[in-house]
Amino acid sequence: MKHILTLFVSVLVIVSCKKDNQLENEIASINIDVTVDRFDRFFAETTINDFSKIKQAFPFMFSEKDTDSSWAEIKRDTFQLQLLDEVNKVFTSFEKTEKEIESLFNHLKYYFPEFRPPRIITTTNFVRYRNRVVVTDTISVIALDSYLGSNHEFYGGIQKYIVANLRKEQIVVDLAKKYAEKYIHQEAKKTLLDEMVFFGKQLYFKDVVIPFVEDEERIGYTTKQLDWARANESYIWRYFVERELLYSTDSKLPSRFINPAPFSKFYLEEIDSESPGQLGQYIGWQIVRAYMNNNDVSLKEMLIKSPEEIFNKSKFKPRK
Repeated sequence: MKHILTLFVSVLVIVSCKKDNQLENEIASINIDVTVDRFDRFFAETTINDFSKIKQAFPFMFSEKDTDSSWAEIKRDTFQLQLLDEVNKVFTSFEKTEKEIESLFNHLKYYFPEFRPPRIITTTNFVRYRNRVVVTDTISVIALDSYLGSNHEFYGGIQKYIVANLRKEQIVVDLAKKYAEKYIHQEAKKTLLDEMVFFGKQLYFKDVVIPFVEDEERIGYTTKQLDWARANESYIWRYFVERELLYSTDSKLPSRFINPAPFSKFYLEEIDSESPGQLGQYIGWQIVRAYMNNNDVSLKEMLIKSPEEIFNKSKFKPRK
């Protein structure tokens, strides 16, 4: 009986892998061609006297309030010159990232046929990392000076848990997150469960549209942090349930378990010192995964479901 069960499981795995490969081949055949416009390089190479050319090529990068003299000051700014130089060193080639963006867009087109690929623009923005990616219906702007690597000297004054993800590998992850925010429809978040499921939707969206990226990259963890979350999944869930946090509207809970942070705040010294931040997001991710595994629902449909429905129908059980 044991051998029969093992054989059955093996057959299921093989069939599932075959279906996954067929799906990925079908998505790849969409073959969206992405062209990245390197505004950062164009800006670096354009002389002040030729500013009219760059304004004509990239009108959306210039405000009516900006004068040529103000842009000339930016062009002469010492830090700006250093940024452009460092970006040019790190991004001598954009080919790998471009291929990842193409794959992301192929997946978006497959699951959202109305999706129209935007124009991709790269720039610098004085390391304003909170705005490192901007997405609209027609353009997506990527500030490359926020992806120079977690050990870069320009990030010396930024918290380590933030700097950890200022790497080129996170560009496609951040793009996917921005598109998730566009497609997720959910009423205002009131409870911790609302927050958990919202971010669970976001992370599951990444599962689907960037399957070539590892789980730890999707949530912004190191491998060690992801291993900790998996190993302690049952404890985290029990903590939330026993303290009746799921339906709590305590305004402090997002900062404890949802928002990016160096660690989650259980207020238990031995746990807090080892835990990664965003564990509420992580558990929400597992709830949404369980919901999708146990219900015949499309990605589009799931993104508009209420947190209560997703949770109640998920049949979620934490790892032990």
